[in-house]
Amino acid sequence: MTDKRYVILLQMLQTIFGLFLFSFGTYMLIQANIGLDPWDALSMGISGRTPLSYGIAHTGVSVVILLFDIMMKEKIGYGTLFDALLVGNFVDLIAWVGPIQVQQGLLAGIIWMIAGLFVMAYGQFLYMSAGMGCGPRDSFLVGIGRRLYRLPIGAVEILILAVVLAAAFLLGGPIGVGTVISTFGVGAAMQIVFRTLRFEPRGVLHRNLLETTRMLAGGARRP
Repeated sequence: MTDKRYVILLQMLQTIFGLFLFSFGTYMLIQANIGLDPWDALSMGISGRTPLSYGIAHTGVSVVILLFDIMMKEKIGYGTLFDALLVGNFVDLIAWVGPIQVQQGLLAGIIWMIAGLFVMAYGQFLYMSAGMGCGPRDSFLVGIGRRLYRLPIGAVEILILAVVLAAAFLLGGPIGVGTVISTFGVGAAMQIVFRTLRFEPRGVLHRNLLETTRMLAGGARRP
């Protein structure tokens, strides 16, 4: 195995581990039991207004976001596919193991939610910095961030989630204290983690599916 292929495989493992951490953070938010995050509230709102199940609605939202990613010429890579295929299954696996009980009190729920936001942010750092392509929502964040470069990436995330939250509210999605905390807290946690690690996601050069496949096959060189 060439050094280049070895590096790519390590980056894939980093991507998968980052997605696992992100999934664990998502599980922590669910167990906080104080309200759904904006994206999940949106999917649930769509499900309540249509014959679609929550899972199909969630997939539909992801496809729409992916189309926007393509329109903004963001790269679709293995990380994008890993995000789509693994995150939900990781959350199910973690929930099956059940390392954290559902929180019953508001204070405990808030603590778990804030901790989960930081775990998610660190997971985002790992899989975004691997350069294998972001998940559909993170690609969307980066694409909008490139066009609003004067704003910190955390502020861009807050702006996007605020719009999603408004749509979820109009559709009757389940919104609670946790929704408000995650709407503003996810961007803040991301900004703190990224700044601490001196990471700027808009500066990462992501490989698309074709580039990575060619490099693994030994048919292309990355400059």
